[in-house]
Amino acid sequence: MKKADIGMIGLAVMGENLAMNMESKGFTVAVYNRTVEKVDAFLAGRAAGKNFIGAHSLEELIASLEKPRRIFMMVKAGKAVDDLIESLLPYLEEGDILIDGGNSHFPDTARRTAYVESKGFLYIGTGVSGGEEGALKGPSMMPGGSPAAWPYVKPIFQSICAKVEDGAPCCDWVGENGAGHFVKMVHNGIEYGDMQLICEAYQLMRDGLGMTCEEMHEVFSAWNKTELDSYLIEITADILSHKEEDGSFTVDRILDRAGQKGTGKWTSISALDEGIPLTLISEAVFARCLSAQKDERVKSAALYSRTIPAFEGDRQAFVECIRKALYASKIISYAQGYALMRAAAKTYGWNLNYGGIALMWRGGCIIRSVFLGKIKEAFVKNPELDNLLCDDYFSSVMQTLVPAWREVVAYAVKAGIPMPAFSSALSYFDGYTCASLPANLLQAQRDYFGAHTYERVDAPSGQMFHTNWTGHGGSTASSSYNA
Repeated sequence: MKKADIGMIGLAVMGENLAMNMESKGFTVAVYNRTVEKVDAFLAGRAAGKNFIGAHSLEELIASLEKPRRIFMMVKAGKAVDDLIESLLPYLEEGDILIDGGNSHFPDTARRTAYVESKGFLYIGTGVSGGEEGALKGPSMMPGGSPAAWPYVKPIFQSICAKVEDGAPCCDWVGENGAGHFVKMVHNGIEYGDMQLICEAYQLMRDGLGMTCEEMHEVFSAWNKTELDSYLIEITADILSHKEEDGSFTVDRILDRAGQKGTGKWTSISALDEGIPLTLISEAVFARCLSAQKDERVKSAALYSRTIPAFEGDRQAFVECIRKALYASKIISYAQGYALMRAAAKTYGWNLNYGGIALMWRGGCIIRSVFLGKIKEAFVKNPELDNLLCDDYFSSVMQTLVPAWREVVAYAVKAGIPMPAFSSALSYFDGYTCASLPANLLQAQRDYFGAHTYERVDAPSGQMFHTNWTGHGGSTASSSYNA
C-alpha cells in the first residue's frame, strides 16, 4: 500500500482545506481528527476518489506516513498543541517532523522546538495566512523552527502556497525556533492596523461627508486601482455593496462591537518588551477594546451629545485627501511592524530576510497588497535599513502625502470623529522625524524626583549626570537604564 507524503491532524475549515490543497498538488495526504466521524465524512464527501488515507487513531496515522514522517497539526493554539505533541512522541522515530500551522504564540513555539529536538525529532511552527480561501487555493506561509526540517517540507509548502506574478512562492524559511510564528504575529498586528485604518476612512466618509454605502463602494473600488490595491480594500468594496432582501445595506445592520483573538495584543506586548513604538497597531487593538464597550458608549453618547457639522468643502477633493491619509498611515503601520521584527531579530538571534518577508506577504495572505513590492525593493537595496521612512522611495512618497494627511486628521478632530489610528500614525511620523523631542524635560523630572541621572548635549554620549535640584537632596544618584 502506498504511504502518504504528509499527515494532517485536525479537519476543521483550515485543516481540511490545506489537505485538499496538498492533494491537488499531487501529494498523498493522511488525515486524522479527534472526532473520527469527521474523517469518515471527509473521505465520503470532498475527498471521495482522491489521494487521501483516513486514520482513526494517531498510531494508524503515523504508520501510514513515509519516513521521515511529516505531521501537520491544525489544532487550537495553546494547551491543545502541547497535549497533541505528547500524544505523538511515543510513535515517532528520529528525524520525524512535527508542524504546527495554528496561530501559536512565538515563545510557545520556541519552547516546543527545543523540547521536540531534545527528543531527537524536528519541529516547525509556521504561520499560515489567507483564511479559508487561501488555505484551499494558496496561502502565505511563514515557517520557522528546526532548520534541518526545512528541506523535507519545502517542496510541499512551496507547492501549495500562493505565487506572485513571476511565479515566486509566498513561502520561504524565516528562521530558528519561534521566528515563523513571530513574523505571522506581526503580520496579524499589521492586519489589525490596516483594518482599523480602513474603518476610520469609512467613518470619515459616512459621518463626515454623509456618503451612502453605494457611494463608498464606488470609492473603495476606485482606490483598489491605485497604490492601495489590496485584498482588504477589495473586500471592503464588496461589503459596502452587499444588500439584504429588503434592499438595505448589510453593513448598516451589523452591531459595532468588534471581536479579536489575541494576536494583535501579542504584537503590542512584544513591542513594549522590545521598546519599539508600535503606536498605530496598539491603537487598533485598543479601538477594538473600546468598541466592545458598546453599552457604556451609548450611555456616554447621551451625556456628551454632539452634532457633526455638514461638510462644506469639495467632497471629491477631500475623498482624495482621505485616500492619501490612508496610504500614509498604512506605510507607518508597516514601518512600525518591520521595526519590531528588526528589534526581535537582535534579541532572539534570528537572521530575518526582510525583503523575503515582504514577498511572502505579496500573495495569499490577508494583508497582501501591491505596495509590498516596494517594501521588498527597499530591503533588497538596503538590508540594514533602519526604518521604511528612511528609504528614498518611501520618503519621497511621504512628502507628497503629509499635507493631505494633516488636513484629514485636523478635520476629524474638529468634527469630533474618532481617528485613533490615523492620528497616532501621524504623531509617530512627527515624532520620528523630529530632531528635538521634549524628553530633556522628562529626564530632568526623573532626575528631580528619583535621581535617575541624565546625559548632556555638551558631554560625551553615555556620561551620566545628576543635579541637586533643591539644594538639599545630596549627590547620590540612582542607576539608570534606557528603554
